[in-house]
Amino acid sequence: MNPLAVVTGGTKGIGKACIERFLSEGFDVITCARNADDLEALEKELSNRFTQAKLYYQVADLSLRADLDTFIDFIISKNAFAEVLINNTGVFIPGQIHNETEGTLEKTMETNLYSAYHLTRAIIPGMIEKRKGHIFTMCSTASIMAYPNGGSYCISKFALYGMTKVLREEMKPHNVKVTAVLPGATFTDSWKGTDLPEDRFMDSKDIADTIWAAYTLSPRAVMEEILIRPQLGDLD
Repeated sequence: MNPLAVVTGGTKGIGKACIERFLSEGFDVITCARNADDLEALEKELSNRFTQAKLYYQVADLSLRADLDTFIDFIISKNAFAEVLINNTGVFIPGQIHNETEGTLEKTMETNLYSAYHLTRAIIPGMIEKRKGHIFTMCSTASIMAYPNGGSYCISKFALYGMTKVLREEMKPHNVKVTAVLPGATFTDSWKGTDLPEDRFMDSKDIADTIWAAYTLSPRAVMEEILIRPQLGDLD
């Protein structure tokens, strides 16, 4: 029986790269996204490439508590121990605190923070019981460095980083690993339409490979944080 990983927001970018990496290593994966067509296309593509592992998916907008609960029920229905959780679901709405659209903070926090909080709380009891498991939260360089057009996004990523640090302390005695992933500019749909050259960005595969490397450390070590930036540094 294959080990199981849960990766949220898995149809594009870093989420898809993580799914591909874990499938290639013999994991079954459960994922979700808001668009059913994207999920169906993902499953069709990856089932042809990775025949020894299985991708399960559920349509869900994790900013909505009802959808989140449905996704949790879907995970539970597989009757399998989730050894890895990658909280990757996120949204970026550019703007500034003093002028961004009303409701931006609520939507961003629900997507970037609350989804990770509630999903982690649902999955972590199994990890505590088995005294094993690894939780990754997709933070950002925006978790440690504010920028003028970051607004609610920076607020949510600072909060997610704080949640991860607390969780790391809580899980030490339970032998459950917790890692904050803080990527800089990565070439994903968030940058669609940019005039900057693609080679100015990191590849999503770089992030997935680093997450896998952190997961494969011995039980005696944990990579608490992964801070990774483009070779030429942050974008201006």
